[in-house]
Amino acid sequence: MNQSKPPFSAAERSQETWYGCTVADTLLGRHDASGALRLDEIRIAPEELRAVDKIIVIACGTSFYAGMVAKYAIEHWTRIPCEVELASEFRYRDPIVGPSTLVVSISQSGETADTLMAIRHAREQKAKVLAICNTNGSTIPRESDAVIYTHAGPEIGVASTKGFLTQLVACYLLGLYLAQVRGTKFGDEIAALIEELEKIPAAIERQLADLDGVLSLAADFADAPSVLFLGRHVGYPVALEGALKLKELAYIHAEGFAAGELKHGPIALIEDQLPVFVVMPPQGRDLVHDKVVSNIQEIRARGARTIVLAEEGDDVTPYADVVITLPKVPTLLQPLVAIVPLQVFACELATRKGHDVDQPRNLAKSVTVE
Repeated sequence: MNQSKPPFSAAERSQETWYGCTVADTLLGRHDASGALRLDEIRIAPEELRAVDKIIVIACGTSFYAGMVAKYAIEHWTRIPCEVELASEFRYRDPIVGPSTLVVSISQSGETADTLMAIRHAREQKAKVLAICNTNGSTIPRESDAVIYTHAGPEIGVASTKGFLTQLVACYLLGLYLAQVRGTKFGDEIAALIEELEKIPAAIERQLADLDGVLSLAADFADAPSVLFLGRHVGYPVALEGALKLKELAYIHAEGFAAGELKHGPIALIEDQLPVFVVMPPQGRDLVHDKVVSNIQEIRARGARTIVLAEEGDDVTPYADVVITLPKVPTLLQPLVAIVPLQVFACELATRKGHDVDQPRNLAKSVTVE
């Protein structure tokens, strides 16, 4: 890593491996030698989990975007309908919740007021509540039926970075555990996915060893008044989170969009030299991959600068102004590697603008009032 241009929180700049380490820590001790999951913190009986007919994920901010990724994985692996709700809106719309509903709350601090009030409402309706949280003994895990701790360690910076990664891993573990309990995935399939998850820390470390291109981008766009982010499938929540990090840290206008919505309004924002980050679906997703290529061509034709995040071996150079190469991973796991360069970009751009990336203005690490 180029130590003269540190992209991370001031308290973490001497810890270049913390991304990969925290992902590894979240996985530690969660499965046996055969790959079967052992989530001892889930104190909900298997027969109760088999009776679940709907899952509702409730969260705020960055945790909400982790929940959006969880929806794709959980529905694919378990075939249980999964909704994702902003915790601040959940109890005000008279949600349909009952004994066969599993409510999954995601909160880094475990004290988020909106999320806490949402789970209390869910429990009043007799739903089972499972918390994904980093802070042992905090209120949300104490008031939940079960918990998956992310074991991310203290995150000094206000804007969540490793928290997002570890929440994603916890969501994947939950989805695979439900698939194991309900029999919707064979044991060897689950073991194979766990093996892929365990390769992620090394993949992230390879990314961190080659950041020059991302750091150069931050220098190029330090004066940009606005940045757009596009993605499809699990790349859509990554685009939203990438935009949020830029807003939180660099204080510039940034928006994330579903790429398929481009022609339904957002294309009006495209203008000459506008930076647009595009999270490219893996090549195996041929249908959406080709559609995103079409989006990139439309954007470039209008003069925007396209920065494309694409997996190794995906030659998008004819369509992109800049290519950021991502390690090749299974489609549903791509957010774990796609978000890293976007987080680094936001931190570096904020640093170049002279902002304190540990303590962004107007923000608090834990929002304890509604």
